[in-house]
Amino acid sequence: MGRFPDAAAHSWKCVAQHNFMEATVYNQAGKETGKVALPERVFAAPWNADLVHQVVTAMQANARTPIAHAKTRSEVSGTGKKPWKQKGTGSARHGSRRSPLWRTGGVAHGPRNERDYAQKINKKMRTKALYAVLSRKLHDGSILFVDSMSCVAPKTKEACGILGSLARVNGFEGLVKRSARAALIATPSTSEALLKSFRNIKRVNLTETRNLNPVEVLRHAYLVIVAPDRSIETLTARVKEMR
Repeated sequence: MGRFPDAAAHSWKCVAQHNFMEATVYNQAGKETGKVALPERVFAAPWNADLVHQVVTAMQANARTPIAHAKTRSEVSGTGKKPWKQKGTGSARHGSRRSPLWRTGGVAHGPRNERDYAQKINKKMRTKALYAVLSRKLHDGSILFVDSMSCVAPKTKEACGILGSLARVNGFEGLVKRSARAALIATPSTSEALLKSFRNIKRVNLTETRNLNPVEVLRHAYLVIVAPDRSIETLTARVKEMR
């Protein structure tokens, strides 16, 4: 068996030829309109679990915003007077009521909001991880290629109709059955009408192809690539960054 299994049961059909594969393209009504050539370097990259994990973990860390913050003894309110004299009271010696030993004192070794969780990711690592994730998605039959997608006016009803039509494609029934993170729709450029039509559908997110990243692709069950010729050109442009 080759790199990909028999695709007869899936909506995509890939044929390796001259470092390219073929995939079926549909319109927004769910009808076949033709084929698109997929570069093997982008859509047939070997799976590298360690690289994908490292890149995803780093991206999530870079997006993390420290919120938890505990005040130290220098930040809490309170007097600076010594509670009692050093000797002769029979009690333990104390120098400040703002000490962590007191109920109203500061916190020792607590979380601080100035902590930096950022991790460095090389461009080559990010690109290779994205290609590996895209290849896995295609292997699993979770990428749908649509020649174009548009809405006449910003209407959620029209967007739901598009999803319903695409859900009739074999293997993509989850576009309407899943309640969350059903699909990530990648378009070369987003129009205001299209963006407003889909923003009320919580299980679907829109993004531009140039902004595709491993975290968002893995977070959704399906990936819908609109205008595949232009989108693939954008994706293959990242190959230059790997040289």
